[in-house]
Amino acid sequence: ISSELLTPSKDPKRVQQEDFNTGNMIGYFKIAAVCALAFASVDAMSFEAAMKSGITSTRKDKQVANLVSKARPTKNSRLHRGLNQEAEIDLTGYSVKFDQCQFVKAYNDELADNEESETVLATQRFVIFRLCSSCSSCEYQYGEYIVPLDDYLESVVEYLKEEQEEMCNACEECGQGDDAEGDGDGDNERRRRQLVDCDSCYEECQKIQNMEENGYVDATDFIQCNRVYDPDDDAGEELYAGPICSGSGTKIKIGVFMDEECSVLASNKDVEEYLVDEDGNAAKLSHALLKTTYSSDSCIPCLKENQDADDGAEPEENELCKELFENAGKCESPHGFSTGYEQLEDMYNQYVQEETVCNFISSLHAGTYAEDGEIVVSGANARAGGSSGTTGGQKFALAFFILGTVGLAVYAAMLHSQLTKGSKAGLSRQGGAMA
Repeated sequence: ISSELLTPSKDPKRVQQEDFNTGNMIGYFKIAAVCALAFASVDAMSFEAAMKSGITSTRKDKQVANLVSKARPTKNSRLHRGLNQEAEIDLTGYSVKFDQCQFVKAYNDELADNEESETVLATQRFVIFRLCSSCSSCEYQYGEYIVPLDDYLESVVEYLKEEQEEMCNACEECGQGDDAEGDGDGDNERRRRQLVDCDSCYEECQKIQNMEENGYVDATDFIQCNRVYDPDDDAGEELYAGPICSGSGTKIKIGVFMDEECSVLASNKDVEEYLVDEDGNAAKLSHALLKTTYSSDSCIPCLKENQDADDGAEPEENELCKELFENAGKCESPHGFSTGYEQLEDMYNQYVQEETVCNFISSLHAGTYAEDGEIVVSGANARAGGSSGTTGGQKFALAFFILGTVGLAVYAAMLHSQLTKGSKAGLSRQGGAMA
């Protein structure tokens, strides 16, 4: 009897079915593993849209906003009364207080299309600040807001420089009105003493005015990305300086970047190694003014100081608070706070999307992103809601997929056993027939 006759032949359809079943089992295992990983990082991944565009709206928010934009309120509707009245936001009773600085690395279409780019992730920078009724107690009933770091620094630094200039101008006039009588100079002197400390302001103003002569460069000169090193012919790379978050988001410093957009941080380089004055001498950074932009002990009042106004004039808010408030993503309701911005027609869409903004801010507070902007998927227990530990939903999802994976493994073993027994039975029948 030839060996070919002893070799059992398989039905082609049966072989095809076995291969199909085996392929399915492998596919089931792959799907189960992917789903388990996805649910394990569900909180971090829920902000994928926020990473891509900074602050964006969910699908539900967009649908609601679209419906509201097309709505035509009735005569007596609350929407009609709220959005069409000439409401004004009064910020004069509040102060701006810095809360947190955070980098977020997000997918960028331009970098993805650039063949020379080594990454598709662009670094976005944000600042979270609060509006407080009292600077000393800003832990409850406050508004929370988020703006791009560049916008925050531009507005705050401009305000502080104007304040600095006014202080030094007033310092120069200290003592000039002591002997004046009847011409109002006495009142001006009292106002100057409220603005500055005439006993100590002179030394401070001298440091500001002679900063460059003393070999210093103001750190606020780099709140926008600027080139600090031009390699010329030495085959080096251009370097740029711009603001970075440090101290776990509690501080703002100047760092060195590899690109003109200040999106690729060169963490191993110190900006002072590349600073020179007009004569080519090495210079150092002065952080005196920059530190006041993130001070945790002070606030910037929104009430505009108008020394020329009469005592009976209505209070006005300064441009700093106006700009920051208008451009910021707003989160007020969860903190028991309301400026009434939802009554303004041009801000109603922001009100509809408040939950999305609040969730994104919470993710930054909770440590979803590292200091350099990388998303934290593992190695920490922080989650978007702000508390630590695993959520009930995550536990259920993990348990479900673990049990499902075990069930699929058992099913695969049973199926394999059945297929093996079927093959042996077929072999025995063929052997018996030939015998």
